Amino acid sequence: MAVRLNRKAFDHAKELTAEGKVVLDERDDWSEHQPSAAQENEFLAQHGWREYAKWYLGIDDEARDETKEHYKFPYGDFESVHRCGVLAAESRAGQRKYIDIENAAAHLHGMLEEMRAHTASPRSSASR
Repeated sequence: MAVRLNRKAFDHAKELTAEGKVVLDERDDWSEHQPSAAQENEFLAQHGWREYAKWYLGIDDEARDETKEHYKFPYGDFESVHRCGVLAAESRAGQRKYIDIENAAAHLHGMLEEMRAHTASPRSSASR
């Protein structure tokens, strides 16, 4: 399997994160938060493959284009980046030795943790 980083998806995830379109959920929430097959099909019908591809950090070059099998390592719900999805992608990519995807997910993870730290602690100016 020739799986590589989907650079457009990585850029999309960074943009969404910078815009605050994130869900700072817990690691084990992904099984409940990831889109169902029906939600994937609905998104595809409304937005097409180009938009669908932006939600997957990996591309499998051995799978045919415009098939769900072509896209790997989802990180969100077609609206927001989910921390649990990023963590799942980072872990699975590491297990499978997809270093470029693992590094991209780790970068997103860092961005999310920074946001999480800022939302968990009061701002210094607010406490004065």
